[in-house]
Amino acid sequence: MRPESYSHVSFNGRSMLVLREKSSRDEQVACAMLATQLDNFLGGDPVQHRQVQGYESPEFMNLFPRGVSYKEGGVESGFRKSQSGSGPVQRLYQIKGKRNIRAKEVDLSWQSFNKGDCFILDLGETIVSWIGSQANIFEKQKVREIATLIRDTDRHGKAQITNINEGDETQEMLQVLGAMPELKESTPEEDSQADASNSASLYKVSDATGSMKLTKVSEKSPFAKDLLVREDCFILDNGANGKIFVWKGSGANAEEKRAALKMADDFIQQMNYPKMKTQVEILPQGRETVIFKQFFQNWN
Repeated sequence: MRPESYSHVSFNGRSMLVLREKSSRDEQVACAMLATQLDNFLGGDPVQHRQVQGYESPEFMNLFPRGVSYKEGGVESGFRKSQSGSGPVQRLYQIKGKRNIRAKEVDLSWQSFNKGDCFILDLGETIVSWIGSQANIFEKQKVREIATLIRDTDRHGKAQITNINEGDETQEMLQVLGAMPELKESTPEEDSQADASNSASLYKVSDATGSMKLTKVSEKSPFAKDLLVREDCFILDNGANGKIFVWKGSGANAEEKRAALKMADDFIQQMNYPKMKTQVEILPQGRETVIFKQFFQNWN
């Protein structure tokens, strides 16, 4: 396998595999095998993310404050890594939509903001809930729900939520984001587009019959949390937004867990999603992210 075909980053209980845009099918298969071997070595505990060159998530890019440089080959890493480690929690989520309102992680910058949406600036001990002057009532409700979800499930109730309207930015926000520029406007058409991309379905994956079987258990979110059965694996399909989640129940058999990334690849192919534009996140039970939890009712 050529070194330029993939790269690997592991941090804070998470594992990230990066597919190069020019990688061959054989190299992609080898990359999946490497991910499985690494997951087995680490006891199946890490949350796995598969990134694709050119479509990297903000979470991945935040690991490299100086930027990411992909090289054409050689045995040395193509990354220019941060010298300070992973550092404190600093994440920015955008809450957008009208019928299907969802949060997604965006670049930690004022350039991600606009007047028509709500945003959450997650600083670890402080969670800032920011409401744009043109945000709709549904987004205002959802931003409070997501902020509470982060506080109660990620911070075990120990973080403080600060609610801020556009124009009332705190010094803490400005220290992280810098001086606030003139923000972009938002249009109703953007909310309609977000509603379409925020749709999701839930599938159960089981090999009880000796071969992997895919069964749709719900075609519309928010899902009931008890649909996730610990003896099986599940796929949450948010492919319209370029993302597939594989949830591994703690009681699922070893073969199902090992095949998690292959499940996602087969599903992407079956649904005709563009593989090189679709991110995959593999979540062991108990390690769910807030982006995954938001698709379920009353996760708390």
